[in-house]
Amino acid sequence: MSRVILASQSAARSQILAGAGVNFEKIVSGVDEDLVKTRIQGEGGSPKAVAQALAEIKAMTVSADQPGLVIGADQTLEVEGALYDKALDRAEARARLLALRGKPHFLHSAVALALDGEVLWSETACATLTLRDFSEAFLDHYLDLEGDDLLGSVGCYRLEGPGAQLFAAIEGDYFAILGLPLIGLLHQLRQRGALIP
Repeated sequence: MSRVILASQSAARSQILAGAGVNFEKIVSGVDEDLVKTRIQGEGGSPKAVAQALAEIKAMTVSADQPGLVIGADQTLEVEGALYDKALDRAEARARLLALRGKPHFLHSAVALALDGEVLWSETACATLTLRDFSEAFLDHYLDLEGDDLLGSVGCYRLEGPGAQLFAAIEGDYFAILGLPLIGLLHQLRQRGALIP
């Protein structure tokens, strides 16, 4: 079997891959994400383009130094054309969720597969999520339940946890919403000898 590396420190992405039966190592890319975001947006790139560029750069960076297939991934949140980063603290998370309440937003989840510093394949999946018109009492209860865990997600929620209660509607691939479009990636790994066909 080919060596597989995940160029991410995301616990959710690791859980998705492990749950799918993929044997992999984790090596963090060390890419300056803020610099890449600034550059892509300065060139007129959309939040979707930012996610794709970051996934590809992470995969290429690690694969330039490591043998094997390297998976890079990134996810961005878009509201009315604007890109949102992860909240820095509970107060910012609370404000973000109040701003999203009752409105649709978009998650762009990108994945790339690289070998020897070159991208072999990439894909970006988009999902539309709409938060329900929840009460502030519910929001405070939710924030207490999740604590700092919600700071690891750009949307300040985890669908696999109490965050599921925040939503009125969800359209899109479940794995992409969690941060790693999986089905196409598994196909690529099978084709390249990393999984049994």
